[in-house]
Amino acid sequence: MTFELIVQKREAGHAQDVRDAGRIPAIVYGAGMEPVSVSVDAHVFDKLYADAGESSLIDFTVEGGQSTKVLVQDVQYDSIKDRFIHVDFRQINMNVEMHATIELHFVGEAAAVKALGGTLIEQRDTVDVTCLPKDLVNHIDVDISALATFEDAIHIKDLAIPAGITIVEDADELVAKVSAPLSEDQLKAMETSQVGDVTAVEVDEKKKAEEAAAAEKADEKKA
Repeated sequence: MTFELIVQKREAGHAQDVRDAGRIPAIVYGAGMEPVSVSVDAHVFDKLYADAGESSLIDFTVEGGQSTKVLVQDVQYDSIKDRFIHVDFRQINMNVEMHATIELHFVGEAAAVKALGGTLIEQRDTVDVTCLPKDLVNHIDVDISALATFEDAIHIKDLAIPAGITIVEDADELVAKVSAPLSEDQLKAMETSQVGDVTAVEVDEKKKAEEAAAAEKADEKKA
């Protein structure tokens, strides 16, 4: 899938003015180039980021200039206003091996979940890799149908890695497994523990309130 993005060069000024105009302040940088301040349409970037993420090459053009390849390197997000407030784009040299982080997509159905009532534990959702830019993929599928029992596990070494990509992490690191359902005794113990925690908090809060009241009375007597 090809991703394209056209941005505008941004002159000096307040970033908030850019945001108020429905655009996101951004910067593009890379080896052999001076960083360039730009802005991107907020709605266009929202859709692009949802589809491309941070591990898909983007055909990137500053209005009136030539197209180049970039990756979304970093985003800043305002959770209160529910919007992106800044984006970093990194220019990519297509002839130089690069480091990247690729998302893991869990596919299939685990028999240990469906038939045995277990819970899928996704230990991680990305892997760090090296590759030439032309070999970079948007995601790697993890087939969880291999998890038929609670003893089965998927490690990094079990992943189906596309050609040209090398994972630069411990091959024995756990990716996913299925945990067995809790027994009645374990559930009761958990409920008891939660009740105990709530009681302890209530006692601690009551103690603090009493100490505060006592301190207040002591101050009144001094006055």
